[in-house]
Amino acid sequence: MNPKTVDCVIHARWVVPVEPGPAVLADHSVVLKDGRIEAVLPSAEAALRYQAQRQVSLPQHVLIPGLVNLHTHAAMSLMRGLADDLPLMTWLKDHIWPAEAKHVSPDFVYDGTLLACAEMLAGGVTCFSDMYYFPEAAARAALACGMRASIGLIAIDFPTQYASDPDDYLAKGLAMRDTHRDESLLSFCMAPHAPYTVSDRLFGRILTMADELDLPIHMHLHETLDEIEGSLAHHKARPLERLRALGIVGPRLIAVHGVHMTEPELDMLANFGCSVAHCPSSNLKLASGFAPVASMLARSINVGLGTDGAASNNRLDVFQEMRTAALLAKAVSGNPEALPAYQALRAATINGARALGIDGVTGSIEPGKAADLCAISMTGPELAPHYDLMSQLVYAAGRENVSHVWVAGRMLVDDGAFTSIDVRDLDKRAGLWQNKLIGETRP
Repeated sequence: MNPKTVDCVIHARWVVPVEPGPAVLADHSVVLKDGRIEAVLPSAEAALRYQAQRQVSLPQHVLIPGLVNLHTHAAMSLMRGLADDLPLMTWLKDHIWPAEAKHVSPDFVYDGTLLACAEMLAGGVTCFSDMYYFPEAAARAALACGMRASIGLIAIDFPTQYASDPDDYLAKGLAMRDTHRDESLLSFCMAPHAPYTVSDRLFGRILTMADELDLPIHMHLHETLDEIEGSLAHHKARPLERLRALGIVGPRLIAVHGVHMTEPELDMLANFGCSVAHCPSSNLKLASGFAPVASMLARSINVGLGTDGAASNNRLDVFQEMRTAALLAKAVSGNPEALPAYQALRAATINGARALGIDGVTGSIEPGKAADLCAISMTGPELAPHYDLMSQLVYAAGRENVSHVWVAGRMLVDDGAFTSIDVRDLDKRAGLWQNKLIGETRP
């Protein structure tokens, strides 16, 4: 039998496909054709069955699915370190919102998203879910870098430099989706900012649009105690209960943060099939609290991982979020078996894809799925020895160990070097924005 011609065969020391289970496949190859995974099989067999235009040898590497950043504000990378060590509402009202009012524009969002994409790609992230103004500019930046992105159609009740009123937000979001709906690397979410910035009427329109367009609803929820107290004062209900009464709580809902959830509220999330975007580093930095992740997982709630924006985390590093999430789950629950390494890797890959409704496309290494892949070099004293590869990935490896990244079969990071991004141009763009925003820092 003649070998089948394919685009690329990646030979790896180990492959961790994530689905269907916690397997570590030694000396396996992943075969790529037309941007998708053709096969996953032992390397010796791949050499006989396939003739590739390109062979990639990864003799001391583990190949995993590309990481999914389930919640970020990519353009806010241009505000990294702008106003640190402050409470959430002080940070927002006194620093971030005023800076945004002065500076945020399509150019700001495009350049900031480019910066974020470079950081994420270098750290093995192949897909991110974004919530920010001027989403069309974010979509263009993601496509320019070759990244997969779920772009949020942001909606709030007060005017900003992006839109004048709720109708304007929704109209611009729909126009953006219509422009890019055929882009294979893009998907979309309805993105109401939070219960405290969105009225009942606007939520009703968002729900209608989500149902009509079959889109997830991605929003901050139960992030702080102040948010809950404000909801009780203004709506006579906790935020989640208010959303349940409005019909928002359901399988489409991605509850971002979900820090302050009672046991009945966790039951509600589970019963309605909701997902949670857990952002442990941001929750820690803003002192928002500790999300009850072990209790969520005990109820089979789908939990993915997000970094939040670089302005409230300073790193768009999903490897760090994996490790932090696993350690916090153990400490908060008092159970060292909570969120073991394999579950943490699932949270960083297939769970995020499932929340976004794209788990049929990405999130695991399976034939037929897009070739969104990340290779990690397992050499060096910090990663030796290799008793348990899954544990090494989550507890010891970091983004600095990422060597290669593919999105839809296209290699975007090759032995640590970008193939689609001009780093010198990116540094120049970031420096120009730094000079513009320097006056917004706290004295």
